[in-house]
Amino acid sequence: MSSPTTGRSAAAGRAALGFGVLAGIVGLWHLGVRGQWVLVFDIKMAFLPEPAQVARLLWDFAFGGVFDDAFSGTLWQHLWASTGRVLAGFGLAAALAIPLGVLMGRYRLVHAAFDPAVNLFRPIPATAWVPLILLIIGFGSQATIFLITLSAFFPILLNTVAAVREVPPRLVEAAQMLGTSRANVLLKVVVPASTPGIVSGLRIGLGLAWVILVLGESNGIEWGLGSMITLAREQVRTDRVVVGMIVIGLAGFLSDRILLHGLRGIFRRRPLVRAT
Repeated sequence: MSSPTTGRSAAAGRAALGFGVLAGIVGLWHLGVRGQWVLVFDIKMAFLPEPAQVARLLWDFAFGGVFDDAFSGTLWQHLWASTGRVLAGFGLAAALAIPLGVLMGRYRLVHAAFDPAVNLFRPIPATAWVPLILLIIGFGSQATIFLITLSAFFPILLNTVAAVREVPPRLVEAAQMLGTSRANVLLKVVVPASTPGIVSGLRIGLGLAWVILVLGESNGIEWGLGSMITLAREQVRTDRVVVGMIVIGLAGFLSDRILLHGLRGIFRRRPLVRAT
């Protein structure tokens, strides 16, 4: 059994390795812009801003005091608005997908009833939904939350179904032999045993929620990271687009860590619920 000191050393080593890779990417980015590299897919690095320029703009976006324009110091308003939409859409998707996934994975009749509809709607990309959503919902936060819910729903559902189906039948049979009711079999046996798969689905769904955010906030939204990126694109401000991408990446990373820590607190005795 490893000691706490050994565990902390290993964690510090992994963190150092991760930061080292990030530093290497930033270094290559700097060299590529300076050297005007042309990469695969005809990516012209000369059109990208330098990392130092992006860092200054990011600081100004968060705290102001550098450029003092309409963009300065507005990060927290944009981030707050976007985070609220992501959490609303992701929370609704999880609330719908997990119970349905448990029932579909456990009962063949429920699976037969819902599987055709799931596999009919699942391949439709979010971009194909946008024109219809703008017609039936309109512009604004509700349309964005709907898109996020729709995109996060399917990975959570499919991972839950797969996880429930992988629960050992003997585990369920043992609970039934002890007189456990059907409801308790689901809540106290099937769901806990399916936790690793459900957590994987939640992480994928949360990541997709941030991915779809830009698409959802590209129309009729005043505050939000997606609207900021859309405006920067229209103004041909590549540096602001990159800043928006970095903020979304950081927000997605932090939300994933928060989700994992929260689930680890709930399922503290289940070692598979760990950060990777």
